[in-house]
Amino acid sequence: MDVKEQVLKTMKEAGKPVSAGEVEKLSGLDRKDIDKAFQALKKDGSIVSPVRCKWEPANNA
Repeated sequence: MDVKEQVLKTMKEAGKPVSAGEVEKLSGLDRKDIDKAFQALKKDGSIVSPVRCKWEPANNA
């Protein structure tokens, strides 16, 4: 499982909008890897931001 998949899985398991820091705490992944995954996921529309600095999986993800 690549980092993007792990980040999405962690976000879905959280069940609420989360920040990159929360994903780091929940998943144990490196923050730099999470930030790269966030950039890629934002670009392809897999995650959306309902509130500032918090992200959640898009409905189609």
